[in-house]
Amino acid sequence: MNQELLKEITKDQIKADMTSFKVGDGVRVHTKVREGDKERIQIFAGIVIARKGSGIHESFTVRRISYGEGVERVFPVNSPNIAQIEVDRESVPMRARLFYLRDRVGKKASKVKEKRLANY
Repeated sequence: MNQELLKEITKDQIKADMTSFKVGDGVRVHTKVREGDKERIQIFAGIVIARKGSGIHESFTVRRISYGEGVERVFPVNSPNIAQIEVDRESVPMRARLFYLRDRVGKKASKVKEKRLANY
């Protein structure tokens, strides 16, 4: 009963036009940033290493290497501060979560098995 009520209340806040992506994909997340009375779009690009939750509570984690340091950021999927999500490259995920990328160094830290388009 409670879950049905929660779905009924939150159905208006769930984004219907969201781009579909999965764990392992390279994405560019366009977020709205407010500075004073101005608003601009900031892009955070990286690899999706996890998705969790469902409905209004769904979120995903994006990881990238910035100046030799690993940076992770968690985004709510249905947040009004996310303008759009672009998928740069698709992957063939072998796991539900790619936390093993945290232990990798250098070029291996940003490489996931990619989907080939020709002659699969």
